[in-house]
Amino acid sequence: MTDLPDPLLTELLDLALEAARRAGALLRDGRPDDLAVAKTKSSPIDVVTEMDIAAEKLITGFLAEHRPQDGFLGEEGASSPGTSGIRWVIDPLDGTVNYLYGLPTWAVSIAAERDGETVVGVVEAPMRGETYRAVLGGGAYAGERRLAVRPSPPLDQALLGTGFGYVQARRAHQAEVARRVIPRVRDVRRGGSAAIDLCDVAAGRLDAYYERGLNPWDLAAGALVAREAGGRTGGRPGEPESGELTLAASPGLFGPLQELLEDLGAWHD
Repeated sequence: MTDLPDPLLTELLDLALEAARRAGALLRDGRPDDLAVAKTKSSPIDVVTEMDIAAEKLITGFLAEHRPQDGFLGEEGASSPGTSGIRWVIDPLDGTVNYLYGLPTWAVSIAAERDGETVVGVVEAPMRGETYRAVLGGGAYAGERRLAVRPSPPLDQALLGTGFGYVQARRAHQAEVARRVIPRVRDVRRGGSAAIDLCDVAAGRLDAYYERGLNPWDLAAGALVAREAGGRTGGRPGEPESGELTLAASPGLFGPLQELLEDLGAWHD
């Protein structure tokens, strides 16, 4: 698929692309046209959960076949340390509520870590017809198009993406933070897939994105894509992106937005 100086990274990228493509096709083609009337399931949620699990099994099975010594960390329970120094971090279906409702903003997210550092990231967005990919030090791409973040606007001209958790107390505080952010920026979008939001920063469709409560599999691939497109990622001042807070932005916007989010307490419930 690509020619990189490090043959291991070439191998990992090619495997991630193929695994994501297969899982994306499974999810796209296997989704009932109307989940609300799926007669054989007890609820639409069960169908989504089954598709989620099936996609993760497809991904881990494919990767383990080619690289049996690697470790895994996956949303649906895949967890093994491995012995190779490579660990795959997998979200088989990021944006499950969108998927349930038939909205197009959902993705398969696959990252590879080498000795704890993310070196490959792939985000497959089947309903967009887009595949985002990045390799550490090799840039970020959507298909053959090299991605670059937008030039940094002033904070009051920035278009932000964000998301909200499922726990009520957290949602209430996140809504309060958003209420106080909105008057300070151009506008705020809520897409429903962290992986795609991070890639939208990389592609220049958002100036920045922030969210509290993400898991490693939500952000690993997309954060690498954002960084390799020239963006900055992090959490609270001096901290990397994490479940406490994840922020991605064009470089000149990163500091002012991080300061605002710190002042508003976006990092706690």
